[in-house]
Amino acid sequence: MNISDLLGAVVQSGLAPSSGERLRNAMGGGSGNPLESLAGMLGGQPGSRQGGGLGDLLSGMLGGGGAGGVLGNVLKEAGRAAGGNQNLALGGLGALAGAILGGGGKSMGGAMGGGVMALLAAMAFQALKGSGAQQPPVPLGLLEPQTRADRQELERHAEIVFKAMINAAKADGQIDQEEIRRIVGKLQEVGVDPESQQYVMTEMQKPMETQKLVSAAGGKPEIAAQVYAASLLAIEVDTPEEEKYLAQLAAGLGLGPEITQRIQTMVGLQRA
Repeated sequence: MNISDLLGAVVQSGLAPSSGERLRNAMGGGSGNPLESLAGMLGGQPGSRQGGGLGDLLSGMLGGGGAGGVLGNVLKEAGRAAGGNQNLALGGLGALAGAILGGGGKSMGGAMGGGVMALLAAMAFQALKGSGAQQPPVPLGLLEPQTRADRQELERHAEIVFKAMINAAKADGQIDQEEIRRIVGKLQEVGVDPESQQYVMTEMQKPMETQKLVSAAGGKPEIAAQVYAASLLAIEVDTPEEEKYLAQLAAGLGLGPEITQRIQTMVGLQRA
């Protein structure tokens, strides 16, 4: 079982009604219409064929000017810090952009999982800028893995993110059987194998494991920020229990209000 594949499938299934909208916002679609944002990254118009594909879309995000939004700016800065754009994990972001535009399918899970990790890493990089004396390192999810050890570490981070999303979904009480059936049904639709479906069901039926998540982050701000961002993709944040959970999670992870507010803004979460 590949956790990155499973993460992509779970994100496709939509743990919360607002999951898709928050992904679009984080990708730069603040208007709620990713076509407008992504066309702007290419310097074109919604529905146009300019650029010809997702590779050109990402080139547009990294190019000068344009309306690439926060993500485009982050990618340019991360590319400089990583020694060149070729060192960034752009392929997954392309798959994620394609899924947002309606191109996802059974074969998209793994590529989309990589895109989710790259997007969360970009959000962490942006949120942590200015929070210390030094520029934060480019998180592994946004870097193209160079070694087997890199790939194994990225899988470990993907598992932490996956468990963070499931844990957050339990914040206002146990996930009921109807919700489990809905999510598993969507996993079946995108081609997740029975063993992985059972793994998801088992994780959803476990008690909350917030302290384990905090420990897994290992005191690393770049992982902590990704855990927090992933949690915002999994819940609506419309109950006192969810509000309390996010506050406790942020405190446990050592994330101050300035950082959490930046992440909330990226996903378009309006807080009272």
